[in-house]
Amino acid sequence: MLAIRVENLSKRYRIGTAQTRFRYHDTLRDRLVEWVKAPLRGLRGPGEEYVWALREVSFDVPEGQVLGIIGRNGAGKSTLLKILSRVTEPTEGTVTVRGRVGSLLEVGTGFHPELTGRENIFLNGAILGMKRAEIERKFDEIVAFAEVEKFIDTPVKRYSSGMYLRLAFAVAAHLEPEILVVDEVLAVGDAEFQKKCLGKMSDVAQQGRTVLFVSHNMSAILRLTQEAIVLEKGRLVKRAPTAEAVDYYLSSGHSELGERRWEAEEIPAAAAPFVPLALRVRNGRGQVVDTVRSVEGATVEFEYRLEAPVQGLRVGIYLMTIRGEFVFTSFDTDDPGLFERYGTRPAGHYLSRAILPPDLLNEGRYVIGVNASSFSVRRYFMDENALSFNVDISGAPGTQWPEVRLGPIRPRLEWRIERLE
Repeated sequence: MLAIRVENLSKRYRIGTAQTRFRYHDTLRDRLVEWVKAPLRGLRGPGEEYVWALREVSFDVPEGQVLGIIGRNGAGKSTLLKILSRVTEPTEGTVTVRGRVGSLLEVGTGFHPELTGRENIFLNGAILGMKRAEIERKFDEIVAFAEVEKFIDTPVKRYSSGMYLRLAFAVAAHLEPEILVVDEVLAVGDAEFQKKCLGKMSDVAQQGRTVLFVSHNMSAILRLTQEAIVLEKGRLVKRAPTAEAVDYYLSSGHSELGERRWEAEEIPAAAAPFVPLALRVRNGRGQVVDTVRSVEGATVEFEYRLEAPVQGLRVGIYLMTIRGEFVFTSFDTDDPGLFERYGTRPAGHYLSRAILPPDLLNEGRYVIGVNASSFSVRRYFMDENALSFNVDISGAPGTQWPEVRLGPIRPRLEWRIERLE
């Protein structure tokens, strides 16, 4: 039996204008200004002000399936989940959902900031259509999972982002909706909590409930889902067993022969004043390439623009295997001297380069993710699957032996052999 059926789903957003929304503290002047502006909005030309976040998307989800949804920033993933969660309406097409839907689309979705943690648990349960007795039965388990016992009667507006996330996830996962919709729950929180979330999602899946899971973490997608769909610029381009879908996603869009450029629509507004421009892989001779030789090393360069000064900016890369396993993380201000020198970066055009030494990587295909943040204060931009490249091990240590050498690194270690009498 089907839990979800999506038929020819499309969603169009109007850009460049904001809907009129009156707030309780608006003055008479504010409302008059909006009243004057409203007719003028209609005079603007059609077409240029609209963008299709989803176009003719169709798929079915059987009851009990855990379906992964993957795609780049701006592919339409979050829009799809918002429609399935009834947060927004589709422009075209139909969605049929059988059962109660519990959603965790962003930190604290559905929480009222003035209510306490306790009150928000009961509010969310009521929204799901649960009886008070059902919520009470799960209440202690939710609070224990979220680790907010001391603050359960404190308004959630006073919670830290970590506390907010823990409680939001606990509510979504424990109130037993037939369908659980989760968007990037692992993007916030420490490693221990992320592991806890993955464990709980595995439990939910084993209980036979339907789960839609969006993440840029390919290891989590591979671990939790049996099948995945790939969205690209608002269209569904592939549905396949998860391993096949992940391979397709990580390979597609990475065929620019060692270079990735970001289009304006791929850059979230929240990234400002940071503007990513391009990411490149260069070989030992400085050429932009898709394949580097292990014995030569390589350079990864990230080109970007700052439209205003940024204090404490660090720009970094994540190197991963094609299956999303992390090899290392590195930032351009890891060196104390560069950290001091670039405490504040003025507005301008920049290039941050990382040198990969020779005899580091084993053969295979690797993925580079990028990150721009102000230490632990703010994340400006992140693309965990920005570019991929191949490593050729011709002439690397041990290539005289025919067997495949395991592991993502292949260092040239110094060995000494002594004969002991």
